[in-house]
Amino acid sequence: MFDVLIKNGLFFDGTGAPAVPRHLGIRDGKVAAISAEPLDESDCAEVIDASGQWLMPGFIDMHTHYDAELVAAPALKESVRHGVTTVMIGSCSISMVLSAPEDCSDLFTRVESVPREHVLPLLQARKTWSSAADYAAFLDRHPLGPNICSFLGHSDLRVAVLGLERSVDANVRPSEAELTRMEQLLDEALDAGLLGLSSMTNPWDKLDGERQRSKSLPSVYAPWREYVRLNRVLRRRGRIHQGAPNLVTKLNVFAFLWESMGLLRKPLKTTLITLMDVKADPWLAPILGPLTRWVARLTRADFRWQTLPVPFVTYADGMEFVVFEEFPSGEAALHLASQDLRSELFRDPAYRRQFRHDVDKRFGPRVWHRDFDDAWIVDCPDASLAGHSVGELAKARGMHPGDLFLDLLVEHGPRLRWRTLIANHRQHVVEKLVTEPCTLIGFADSGAHIRNMAFYNFAARLLKLVRDAEQRGDHVMPMEQAVWRLTGELGAWFGVDAGVLAVGKRADVVVLDPQRLDAKLEGYHEALMEGFDGLARMVNRGDAVQATLINGRVAYRHGEFAADLGQARGYGQFLRAGT
Repeated sequence: MFDVLIKNGLFFDGTGAPAVPRHLGIRDGKVAAISAEPLDESDCAEVIDASGQWLMPGFIDMHTHYDAELVAAPALKESVRHGVTTVMIGSCSISMVLSAPEDCSDLFTRVESVPREHVLPLLQARKTWSSAADYAAFLDRHPLGPNICSFLGHSDLRVAVLGLERSVDANVRPSEAELTRMEQLLDEALDAGLLGLSSMTNPWDKLDGERQRSKSLPSVYAPWREYVRLNRVLRRRGRIHQGAPNLVTKLNVFAFLWESMGLLRKPLKTTLITLMDVKADPWLAPILGPLTRWVARLTRADFRWQTLPVPFVTYADGMEFVVFEEFPSGEAALHLASQDLRSELFRDPAYRRQFRHDVDKRFGPRVWHRDFDDAWIVDCPDASLAGHSVGELAKARGMHPGDLFLDLLVEHGPRLRWRTLIANHRQHVVEKLVTEPCTLIGFADSGAHIRNMAFYNFAARLLKLVRDAEQRGDHVMPMEQAVWRLTGELGAWFGVDAGVLAVGKRADVVVLDPQRLDAKLEGYHEALMEGFDGLARMVNRGDAVQATLINGRVAYRHGEFAADLGQARGYGQFLRAGT
């Protein structure tokens, strides 16, 4: 009668309704029965006993950079392991839809900290498409693990129309014919089922490669009238603009908000990165959420910040970290691809003075607090340094922490591994952010910054946050609301068929053991990336998720993946927006 039967689970349907004990029957990839009474197990190929466990829709990861990885290893196991059954790619203006392989690589690798020597050959060998329709057809026939949704990247779009060199020339303004062509290509992408347009206006994100190295992403150079023209297409089609504000001035947040407003026009769905409790600006998060909510209600703006429910702990190998793009001396070092050239620069007295100045500067735009007392060495060829902060060691040696840091980079280069806490350092503020109506839960950046951070299990960590509060007698939100925020809310807002379990719906399901929402979720681990020739990345290894089903098929159970996940079609699908 059923292909898979899950019995005795506490069932959350993803709509925000209270959980109830239920049995779930799955047939032909869809939910065939949801019953308060036991279901017939006769001839059922697989029965999962979920006694004492939670049964809920698969989680949605709305902000990822899996664009290259899904080509090489479409199982995307690091997300499936943690119950994610739908991921969204093409974020931050960087999609791999329209442009040539080298252009796509140069847009992607430095910004997202995935080595160019792995990405460029992959795209040169495997990228056969140059239109949104062909890209959708590729995803349709690719053996996907989780379901895939995609944005069209604004930088990808600009390069396809203007060419790489003109797209990053501040003196170039697209002609009327070129703007019309951009509108046409965006319309074609929406016809193909893409979610909308992703953009980037923060100048700190830089190109890789040699042709236009260290130029900001093409989307940064777009005049605002170009954004307005493209937003008209999105508004007319009821699709989404995913953006990032200029973190230098922060003022264009208001331009994004204005474009989202529904005063005498249709609101434009707009989501920006990111609302977190940044240590460098601790005053910002507590006021920005309520202020945005108030303005959105008054103006009918359909505006959402992206937020994370976890402390934003990051790691770096030497200076291989995007936050160094924030200030001139860091930008100068990252411009150099050779470690030898960097070491020569680090010895230069004038450079060292500039680096000290940049570190000591207390005012101005920043994400990283630049506090070397919170720069903890976790691995180094000199084992005696591990466990100490750079600031602590500098005080002991009577040195400026910037000088000591540069000395360590000269001696050890990227073998100096260290960590810091950039944001979400105050639990009570995080608890407010995850309940704020103007936020969406996401910004895991899955697939990117592979040596810097790992938030693949952000969904389980939100459930842990809510459950921990309950156990200590506090209240963050009802558990059914937390599940909705990770599933049904995201599916509905983005306009994709995901996030809700009901009879006739696709059976993307997670079985989760609430007793395993524990400290393991916060542990540090590394593992090899599938399909990337020995490249290691940070991962999560909590074991709260007991089973992940995608399209009714068991993709992951008790720590093991299905043998054909990422090899055979029938698991994930390309989910077209608006269908």
